[in-house]
Amino acid sequence: MTSKEPYRFIISGGGTGGHIYPALAVANEIKSQHPDSEILFVGAQGKMEMTKVPEAGYKIVGLWISGLQRRVTIQNLLLPFKVIHSFFSAIGIVKKFSPNAVLGFGGYASGPMMFAANSRKVPTLIQEQNSYAGLTNKKFGKKAKSICVAYEGMEQYFPKDVIKFTGNPVRSDILSLENKRDEAIQHFELDPNKKTVLVLGGSLGARTINRSIAGHLDKVVKGGFQVLWQTGRFYYNDMKNVAADYGSNIKVHEFIKRMDLAYASADVVVSRAGALSISELCLVGKPTILVPSPNVAEDHQTKNARSLCTNGAAILIRDSESEKSLMNNVVDLLGDKEKQASLSAALKKMGKPNATKDIVSEVMRIIN
Repeated sequence: MTSKEPYRFIISGGGTGGHIYPALAVANEIKSQHPDSEILFVGAQGKMEMTKVPEAGYKIVGLWISGLQRRVTIQNLLLPFKVIHSFFSAIGIVKKFSPNAVLGFGGYASGPMMFAANSRKVPTLIQEQNSYAGLTNKKFGKKAKSICVAYEGMEQYFPKDVIKFTGNPVRSDILSLENKRDEAIQHFELDPNKKTVLVLGGSLGARTINRSIAGHLDKVVKGGFQVLWQTGRFYYNDMKNVAADYGSNIKVHEFIKRMDLAYASADVVVSRAGALSISELCLVGKPTILVPSPNVAEDHQTKNARSLCTNGAAILIRDSESEKSLMNNVVDLLGDKEKQASLSAALKKMGKPNATKDIVSEVMRIIN
């Protein structure tokens, strides 16, 4: 490559916001540092990356690939054909685009793209968001030039000499929340004189968290605070109907696009313990109650949450106990300024504000 030729990167990742948003953060940083670089995303057909990535201004190609369903379905019968088709498609994409590197962020499309890059001798970088590495990343990590991680102890999954402890990339707009509270109050039509609890269950939603909030909305009214509630796509209509009886104290949203303003408005946050959520919470430093999802590989959300709790940076409530105790913990935390301050300080100590820049530095290192 001559010095005048632009860099070319393929970025693969998707399925959930936890894979997509870190990938977009890195893409944006690459474009910031190297404006003439060309970036192509590769995702899975029908998944949320196929809309979120174009909305962010990038081209994306979809592979015909999906995961294994837990029950017997026609999709499972098609899976072997999808895998073969996606691997050949991935090789064709790499051959045609001729990237300097392929970056994998997890999701169904990452496996075929890592395979294709290896077969074409293209350098690869893997960004592992969680404290537990999935099968795809473990397999292709053996040949990766760099593996950027967010947790200590990842040597049990990857070769030690290629691991870089960078933290997880996050959306740049949450790095500075100063002076955004007034805008947030106006944006979400909140009462500036009431404390705000931000409830997050991921882009699709978290059934247990939603039920835990919905079953105790009387405590919101009695406690004199308000709730900014992201229900997720699957639960929005039901939760909106439940909240309708409780007036303006409950603000129900299917999905919150302005997360910077959501965090700026919050006095306390209730969240799942996905890797992206935890990385963002460490940077914004809001007192947090975590309810890890039990429906994930190797219970990695609980492991993510414990990494905070052992440092006094969050309160952990098990999913099975949430409906009984979550709202009581919310009320108690809202009334305990000393606890809020200690959680906030401990969270901020664990933040990695330069994660995105550090990952891009690794990208440039492996191609030069």
